Amino acid sequence: MVQTIQAADVTLEDLEEKFGLRLVRDSHFSPEWMSGTEQITDAEKATLDRVQANFLTLLKRPPILGNSVKMVVLSPLLDLAGFYQHPYRIETETSIEVEMKDEEIVFRGRIDVLVLNVRVWILVIEAKHANFDIQVAVPQSLAYMLGSPEVQLPSFGFLTNGHTFIFLKLIRQPTPQYANSRLFSLINPGNEINPGMSYMKCWEF
Repeated sequence: MVQTIQAADVTLEDLEEKFGLRLVRDSHFSPEWMSGTEQITDAEKATLDRVQANFLTLLKRPPILGNSVKMVVLSPLLDLAGFYQHPYRIETETSIEVEMKDEEIVFRGRIDVLVLNVRVWILVIEAKHANFDIQVAVPQSLAYMLGSPEVQLPSFGFLTNGHTFIFLKLIRQPTPQYANSRLFSLINPGNEINPGMSYMKCWEF
């Protein structure tokens, strides 16, 4: 009998045991995260400052739900990164099942936002409400990324609750491995969304 597990309930231990997934701490695994903010134009910085200001205004009127995070923070980031333009396309609430071979286990869930280039999954995005600890969503996002139909290329994840965000990178061959960026925050001094945007602009597919 097939056992179905909701992706939101998956743990890192599940992914390690069932997929052989391993965390990589070597910075060379993710050269995308070594870049600075040189690629961000003054106009883009101004837009990102406005994103930060808009979110800080939201913080004054809780609760901040996931849909608000998508509108205020996520949507302008995707626009600046060019992900609304050809050859990319956006899907929302994409249903996914990740099946274990030789084991009757299926991970099932819905991806909040999926950025694609033809069949290549560019970015798996989970947007949570402001009180949610995004670290808890890392296993869920990795489970989705393991379901990408293109096994030869890396896939990336972006997790945010509005005021904090983190990036994930996963490769599936020769063995499943992943790494995470440092944790960024919109409420820290300065605007830490700038290096995040720089990461996105470094991805070439």
